[in-house]
Amino acid sequence: MNALTPTFSYQFAASDCGGLRTRVRQAEVTFRASGAMWVAAERALVVADLHLEKGSSYALRGQMLPPYDTRETLNRLEAEVSATAAEVVILLGDTFHDRKSEERLAADDAERLRALAAGRRLIWVIGNHDADGPQALPGETADELELSGLTLRHEPQAGHQPGEVAGHLHPAAKVRAPRGTVRRRCFVTDGERAILPAFGAYAGGLNVRDAAFAGLFVRPPLAGALGPSRVRAVGWKQLAHD
Repeated sequence: MNALTPTFSYQFAASDCGGLRTRVRQAEVTFRASGAMWVAAERALVVADLHLEKGSSYALRGQMLPPYDTRETLNRLEAEVSATAAEVVILLGDTFHDRKSEERLAADDAERLRALAAGRRLIWVIGNHDADGPQALPGETADELELSGLTLRHEPQAGHQPGEVAGHLHPAAKVRAPRGTVRRRCFVTDGERAILPAFGAYAGGLNVRDAAFAGLFVRPPLAGALGPSRVRAVGWKQLAHD
């Protein structure tokens, strides 16, 4: 890839979320510092790859992790729903870490997911980890859906996919800086499509310079690296390999 082609513009949103407001095709979106994408025209909040109950899944295989990932992830999701007053919440696949995760949910966590569907649309996009979708929880399920001219699906498709918004790859940016490098989860977009960072507390990140991202973008993409309170726009030349 060559230098970033300036055929589209970015600017930081003038909002408390510290987000990066931009366009994916013709849809105006805000990449929020939480890792959620906000589509104001639809009052829709989009989050990818929550991987709920990943901790309990690992525990079943003998790898003991603190069992608080679901609680922490739902805390952050509820805070985003409250902050945006979202009328639509879209879970962009791999909401559960495996097909038995829903059975392992604590009763209060299941109730919190039910509450998310109260008074708003809750849409579960199917991912590769949760192909059966929710069994006892409310909401709609979909393989993909259209929203403000965007196509929302879990796994990005190969080749030119204008308007696609996906998750699955858990993008992360390793950013060169004068005092070294820093690695952060990130959004990644070329203005034609976007890939969202994983929202889950225990979800990892794949460097955007990994071969898995090759061929997905028509121009060198820009990363929106997540900081504690804002999203930093990072050009392709500033991004390092792991």
